[in-house]
Amino acid sequence: MVFLFCVFAIACSAVLFAGVVEQRRHFAHLETIPTRVLVNGIRGKSSITRLCAGALRGGGLVTVAKTTGTAARFIHPDGSEEPVYRKFGIANVVEQIGIVRRAAAYHPDALVIECMAVMPDLQEINQTKLIRSTIGVLCNVREDHLAEMGPTLDDVARSLSRSMPVGGVCVTAERDRLDILRDQAKRRACELIVVDPESVSDREMAGFSWITFKENVAIALKVAELLGVNRTLALAGMWSAPPDPGVLSVRHHRYGRKRLRLANVFAANDPESTLMNIEQLLGQGAIARPLHVVINCRPDRVERNGQMGALVEHIAPDRVVLIGEPTRSARNAVHPDWQDTVTDLGGRRDSSELVKALFAGVPDGGEASVVTVGNIHGQGELLLEALHPLTFDPQTEPRSPR
Repeated sequence: MVFLFCVFAIACSAVLFAGVVEQRRHFAHLETIPTRVLVNGIRGKSSITRLCAGALRGGGLVTVAKTTGTAARFIHPDGSEEPVYRKFGIANVVEQIGIVRRAAAYHPDALVIECMAVMPDLQEINQTKLIRSTIGVLCNVREDHLAEMGPTLDDVARSLSRSMPVGGVCVTAERDRLDILRDQAKRRACELIVVDPESVSDREMAGFSWITFKENVAIALKVAELLGVNRTLALAGMWSAPPDPGVLSVRHHRYGRKRLRLANVFAANDPESTLMNIEQLLGQGAIARPLHVVINCRPDRVERNGQMGALVEHIAPDRVVLIGEPTRSARNAVHPDWQDTVTDLGGRRDSSELVKALFAGVPDGGEASVVTVGNIHGQGELLLEALHPLTFDPQTEPRSPR
C-alpha cells in the first residue's frame, strides 16, 4: 500500500512539474508576440479576425491569425491559410497553446485570434492563461448561447467581458448594453473604445468582394489605428483578405427554366443577426422579392427553431420551407398570417427531394430569392451540397438555358 502511494505521489508530482514547465514555455512564447488581439462576441468573430489581420498586414506588420468559426483556420503572415487539425474533430481551448507556439515561430508583430470559449469561466481562462491579449475586441452582445452565458442578455454581456484585458484596451461596436460593458471595463482598468459604424463610408464598403458589415470594418480600422496603421493601407489589406468559409454569401442556381438567388445566412443563427443580414442583402439588392425562407431545424436547438419561426413575420416572405426536425418547433412559432405560406419538409429527406421542393415555389421561367436560416448542420448541409452542381455565374451565363 505504501509502495502504491509513493508511485501515485511521484506520478502526480511529475504531472505537476510538466504542467508548470509547459505553462512557463507557453508564457515565453506569448512574450515574443508584442501585440495579441483576442476577438470575442456573439456574431461576426471570424470575419472580424480576418479583417483585423488583413488591416495589419496592409500596414506592413507581420501578422498571424486563427479563426474558429465555420471552419477553423490558421492564417500565415502572407495571408495563406490551412485548416486547424483537431484530434477526433473535437474543439478544445487547449489547442490555443499549439497555435501560439506556431505563431511565435514567425516572430510576428501581432497575433489576432478568435475566442473559442463559450462558458464564462473558460472565457476568462482563455484570456488570462492562454492568450493574455493586449487588445480585446468585444464585437456585440446577441441572443445566443443563453444556456451557457445567460439567461439574460445582461448576463451574456458580463460573461463576454471576462475576456477584456486587465490594464489593456477593448474595442466594441455594441450599443444596447454599453453601460454594462463600461462597468466591466472599469473593474478591469481596461480602456473601452466604442466605434461608430457610420464612420465607414459606403464607398469604402464597396471595396469588398464579399459581404460584411460596417460594424466589423469599423472595429478592424480602430485596431489598425491603435497599432499605427493608416486607414488607406488598412482598408487595402482588408479588401484583399480572403473571407471566412462561412461568410454571408449569395449564389445563383438554376433548375430547368427556374432560377434562384440563395443567401446562406445559416452562420447568423440568432434572430437579431439573421434579420440584420437579410435586411442588408435586400438593401444592397443582392436578393430581392419574391423572397422565400428556408428554416433548418435541429432536435438539439428547439429554442432556436422557434426563434427562427417567430422571425418570419418580420421578414415577411412569400414562402416558408421547413426542413430538418422537429419542424413543429418552428411552425408553431410562425405568425398565423404566414401559416398558409409554410411548406413542411420535416424529417430526413434525400437531396433530390429537397431541391425539387425548393424550386417548386418558383414559376416556370421565373426567379426568386431564398434565404437559409437556423443552423446549417443536417438537412441544411445536404441542401447546400445538392444545390452546388446547379450553380451558375449570372455575369457569363445566358438568362435561359438552351
